Amino acid sequence: MLPIGMDRAVRPKDTQRVDPPRLWTAEDAGRRVGELSDLLPRLKGWVVRLGEVHQELERLAAFWGANVDAADHVDHELKARLDAEWGNLSRRLEEAVTALRTEGIEVKDLESGTVDFYGELDGDVVFFCWQRGEPHVEFYHPVTGSYKDRRPIPERARSPSSPRSRP
Repeated sequence: MLPIGMDRAVRPKDTQRVDPPRLWTAEDAGRRVGELSDLLPRLKGWVVRLGEVHQELERLAAFWGANVDAADHVDHELKARLDAEWGNLSRRLEEAVTALRTEGIEVKDLESGTVDFYGELDGDVVFFCWQRGEPHVEFYHPVTGSYKDRRPIPERARSPSSPRSRP
């Protein structure tokens, strides 16, 4: 039910070629948890509504066919409102996800509330992984891995330091 590109993340095959816009520390990523706890349910709500709008548009198309697009059709205004809502929700969702990606944050799964932050551990680019309901960012996995590959972030990587920004 998620829009294209939201159902699963595209993972690079060569971790040496990963060039995220920002590398987060586990501590800095943890500071974003509160904001993400608020944002992810909103994004999920938009996706759910997109599914409902899609179903209604499909129902109209199946029942009326192309006739529903005629200006004098009884359901023309309904279809126009649904088309506008679809466009608005799609745009808002894309803008929100793009803004997060620009910051080096990848939304992996809206259903579970899983988010990955690009980080660095022992010279390798990794994902610091957080899931809704967890109090802190405590796990990581390789960028070529997934949630099932999560491991605890070593204590040495929890020390505060500034994230690197990339132009």
